[in-house]
Amino acid sequence: MTATEKPHIMRVHAERPAASAIERAALTIRAGGLVAFPTETVYGLGANAFEESAVAKIFRAKGRPANDPLIVHIADIDQLETVAREVPEMAHALARRFWPGALTLVLKKSARIPANLTAGLDSVAVRMPDHAVAAALLNAARRPIAAPSANRFSRPSPTIAEHVLEDLADKIDIVLDAGRTAIGVESTILSLVDAPARLLRPGGVSFEALRELVPDARYAPLTLDEGSPLPAPGSMLKHYSPRARVILFQGDDIGAVHAAMREQIARHRRVGVLTSDAEAGAFEDDNVVVIGLGAGAEQAARRLFTALRAFDKAGVELILARAPEKQGLGLAVWDRLLRASAGSLVEV
Repeated sequence: MTATEKPHIMRVHAERPAASAIERAALTIRAGGLVAFPTETVYGLGANAFEESAVAKIFRAKGRPANDPLIVHIADIDQLETVAREVPEMAHALARRFWPGALTLVLKKSARIPANLTAGLDSVAVRMPDHAVAAALLNAARRPIAAPSANRFSRPSPTIAEHVLEDLADKIDIVLDAGRTAIGVESTILSLVDAPARLLRPGGVSFEALRELVPDARYAPLTLDEGSPLPAPGSMLKHYSPRARVILFQGDDIGAVHAAMREQIARHRRVGVLTSDAEAGAFEDDNVVVIGLGAGAEQAARRLFTALRAFDKAGVELILARAPEKQGLGLAVWDRLLRASAGSLVEV
């Protein structure tokens, strides 16, 4: 696609996508093109996972550094052996429990996976998405699809097709538009090449649910800088970021947290506040742009990236975010906010 061309946008039913649209997108994948498509987490930017030149197009379109590996999406468990080798029984147990779904497993890669997809690592990240459009595309393409989020690198991930077009309108061939994604944050990434298993990125499957099957799994936030080799997508300290600077506030004393946030409000002209609906009213008189993330972690996850993009449109220079509890899906929301703030965390 040239810089003056626009992608072909096809609106499809989220549960019953038209076969003609899916086949056209699958042909584009098989021809080495790029297709943006919905999953249950966010929209992905897909290419043939077995074709090095197609994978390279993803990196160019996103402006993604070569040391940041991609996730391979598969249609069914039978495809796992084509993208990974020496697959442990634990991977099959996790797949039986969570696939299709928002869990990505890091395994030893097969020889068919090109080196640029895995940033030269001997491991590959794999998942089976739980979305009818993604499943139909994978089955019609008849090959695994490499797909990071369909946005410019380090920007908030896309949860609607409009977000994809904001970032990549002149970079991709087809957009399959099936409306808003259900979860709103990316998949959980669990490495099984580490011993014990290591949570590399919290996401749509909670750490608590994983530990029911993998009780010794460990987690510590990865906050690597841009020059470091990355074991999984979403590992850089600055990621998922709006244009405005973000400060994340964390503490149990709500009054003290609000007071610390107001200190920042007094110092800046155009400020956005991101918090729960219950706390949003506390800032109504502060001459700020307030966006509520709902009543709990699931709503916060669905609304988060849209909210960050809305602050961009509002032209704020600073976003003050209230950290959620790090439980269930809240851990994934906390992780995204920490990276959106590039580690600017204020403990109150």
